[in-house]
Amino acid sequence: MTTGLPSQNEVIELLDGEFARAGYEIEDVLIDARRRPPRIAIIADGDKPLDLDTITSLSQTASRLLDGVQSIRGQYVLEVSSPGVERPLTSEKHFRRARGRKVQVALTDGSQLLGRVGETQDGTVMLVVRDDRGRDWTVRDVPLNEIAKAVVQVEFSPPTQRELELATSGAGTEAGT
Repeated sequence: MTTGLPSQNEVIELLDGEFARAGYEIEDVLIDARRRPPRIAIIADGDKPLDLDTITSLSQTASRLLDGVQSIRGQYVLEVSSPGVERPLTSEKHFRRARGRKVQVALTDGSQLLGRVGETQDGTVMLVVRDDRGRDWTVRDVPLNEIAKAVVQVEFSPPTQRELELATSGAGTEAGT
């Protein structure tokens, strides 16, 4: 039985070039043929934020291209979105894109860090964390291979100016972990 919907790979092949030209990559495609109408969800991410205007533009492009495929029959709901905060940060590009965001990090040695993502390069992320006395901010270099899990945290208040400066300037690093 055919659903009249494209496969995940077909969607990626069809849309990848257009999304890349706009500065985004397709992280995932979810197709749910059980829903009525069926749903095609495209998760995109890039080095610049995915704002509403960009989502609208990418949605229009995706809709136009998908509607042009003869094998797709019937109605479907198309959604284009960013990965959201629940997605774990698992690669250097995820950390690079999360610069300035607060993250909860579990290290491979079992310890935990709560910090703000700074510069990421050469397999290391700089995290802005509280110093040992908890009075000031410091930057700690953490090798990505020592991170077991990292998840962006939802924030309800803005960061301090000092914390944000350290996360965005790339200065003031502390050696080691």
